[in-house]
Amino acid sequence: MNVLLIHQAFVSPKDGAGGTRHYELAQHVMQAGHSMTVVSSPLNYLSGKSDEAGESGLFTEQNVDGIRVLRAYTYPSLHKSFVWRIVSFLSFMLSSLLTALRSGPADVVMGTSPPIFQAVSACLVAKLRRKPFLLEVRDLWPEFAVDMGVLTNPALIRLARRVERFLYRNATHILVNSPAYRDYLMKKGVPQRKISLISNGVDPEMFDPQAKGERIRQQWNLDDQFVVTYAGALGMANDIPMILRAAERLKNQPNIRILLVGDGKERAALEKQAQEMQLENVTFTGSHPKSEMTEFLAASDACLATLQNIPMFSTTYPNKVFDYMAAGRPTLLAIDGVIREVIESAQGGVFVQPGDDAALAEAIQTLSADAEKARKMGESARDYVVQHFNRNTQAAQFVELVESLAKRRAKN
Repeated sequence: MNVLLIHQAFVSPKDGAGGTRHYELAQHVMQAGHSMTVVSSPLNYLSGKSDEAGESGLFTEQNVDGIRVLRAYTYPSLHKSFVWRIVSFLSFMLSSLLTALRSGPADVVMGTSPPIFQAVSACLVAKLRRKPFLLEVRDLWPEFAVDMGVLTNPALIRLARRVERFLYRNATHILVNSPAYRDYLMKKGVPQRKISLISNGVDPEMFDPQAKGERIRQQWNLDDQFVVTYAGALGMANDIPMILRAAERLKNQPNIRILLVGDGKERAALEKQAQEMQLENVTFTGSHPKSEMTEFLAASDACLATLQNIPMFSTTYPNKVFDYMAAGRPTLLAIDGVIREVIESAQGGVFVQPGDDAALAEAIQTLSADAEKARKMGESARDYVVQHFNRNTQAAQFVELVESLAKRRAKN
């Protein structure tokens, strides 16, 4: 069996920053005796810059640890503006469609959203090739964009929701990574039997909770400071200004350092804001591959997860939180909803209201004054994520799902 995945932001742990869920799932697909072909972009999704030399032609082909990856042309305008971002998405939608049609045999076609446009490509490829279409919903688009105020034009909102309904209706099966997404789809009229939940999670073996990250501490002059790390995208949704405001409140605490490890559209503006606020306790490290992120988390005493205070974000399971837990570090969580339930069930961190920088600063200061409490929270988080959000278990479920879809079509 060969699974064909269209995913603009596919990365491996060695190649670049970003979520590695699909790389890890692909490894398990291959261990089960199957293969996986990925149609992806040559542009880094966080930085908007080219990682590969293949953007001049239709696509270039790579072998990424046994995964066949086809990098399809993408117009390099991800970070210019909202309109130009859409142009970049549409360019990949068209090139990925053509690339996928020329990619060779496939038994299941998988599309993942967001961006929703690449899921349209996968749907069309599945129809043209008469194969099962597995739609993965990783974020609720366009609802997130509407709630954030990014998508405001009534006509565009209606069009986006029509595209959303088209995908739900035409998907052979739908895969979600949060229980709240399943509830959302069912309210939209999608039958429960058509939905499978395979949560976001983590491969615990990638992280050593006993590691101290000495190399990172030395490289970034962290000495014996209490290090709080945010790892991930620096975008509008992530509410990094809240972290900067909390850092401003902690200026008189020279033993506390905040690392912002990542990249994104807002990075330049955030660095300028931090400079204007004279935040010597904040360091922007840039983005790093997942293979290096383990060292950054090992060098940390606690970790940060923040999102804007909008209702729809209460439905999400951020990848970074599971990485924090697997690293054995407590999470300072400014996201309400289902991920709060995870952290509180694990006793693996501290929740503060989204947007409340005063509460965040107080939580950081409290943990920095009680290293033993922070250590116990990290241990509890690690134990919980190993038991409940283990990528090995989730990958086995994914393999079983795609095998069942392929067999169902073969019988027909």
